[in-house]
Formats: sequence, structure tokens, C-alpha cells
Amino acid sequence: MIIQKQYKFYAAHRNEELQDKCSNLHGHRYGITCHFEVERTGALSTLFGDFDGKIEPFLKAEYDHGMMIHVKDPLYDTLTQHMLRTGEDLKLKRFAQPTTVENLAHMLFTEITEMGFRLSLLEVRETDSSVVRYRREDWVNDNRYFASNTALTSESVS
Repeated sequence: MIIQKQYKFYAAHRNEELQDKCSNLHGHRYGITCHFEVERTGALSTLFGDFDGKIEPFLKAEYDHGMMIHVKDPLYDTLTQHMLRTGEDLKLKRFAQPTTVENLAHMLFTEITEMGFRLSLLEVRETDSSVVRYRREDWVNDNRYFASNTALTSESVS
């Protein structure tokens, strides 16, 4: 059975590799829709609060009102030097790859799976009209690709 839950967070990012408006620092109200696979174990299979109790605090702590940044973006060095110099603690979500919505989908799929949930599909909405549908098959393929190249996990950029 599939249980669907939606979440949202606000975050800034930029794609320093592009030569268009997206290379500028800007923000989005991201929406994610999780499609969880669950097995019926009786009259009640899963409480919606089981998902919310882990995912909402995680998104708030890691992403909401923060900046997603590629560790190879020159702005990253500037921001980390600023934090060292001033003691200011900016909320930076570090990415080993550019902060595209595709890479965000991979990161979120990984993080939610590591919480013990089984996702069949994750939809990431960057704008009202732009959505990435990221399937478990995409995640498996990306894990193969990134394992042979550069890891795309938060651990690899800490």
C-alpha cells in the first residue's frame, strides 16, 4: 500500500555552473511529496504521525530557512571564512554536487530512506510549475553512478 505525505520548507541556493539567472543566490518554497510503501499488519498499518515525527523536525533542522550550497562553489569558501571570522553560524546544507532539484531529490530520498522509511517515489516541487518525480529506481541508479564518481551525501561534504 502507498501512503502519501506532503511537506514544505524554504531554502536558498544557486547553481554556480549556469550562466543565467539561476547562478544568482535566490530562494524557493520547496514542496516534497513522499510516497511511502507500507505493509498492512492489521487494521492499522502506519500512523501519519510516524512520518511527521521524524521528517518534519529533520527538514526544519537541516533545510528550512537555510542555504543549500555546493562545496565547490566559490561562495562556499567565502561563507565559511565569514563564519570563522565573525562567529556567525549560518545554516548551510552542504552538497557534494551542484544544488539542482535533481540532486536535492537524491539527497532527500537518501536521508528519508536512512530514517527507516521505504519510499517508492519522491516528488520535489521547486516552483508551482516545476516538479521532479524521483523513483526508487532513479535512486538506485544514482547511487551506482555517484559511488563510482563523487558521493552525493552530506557525510562526504561535512
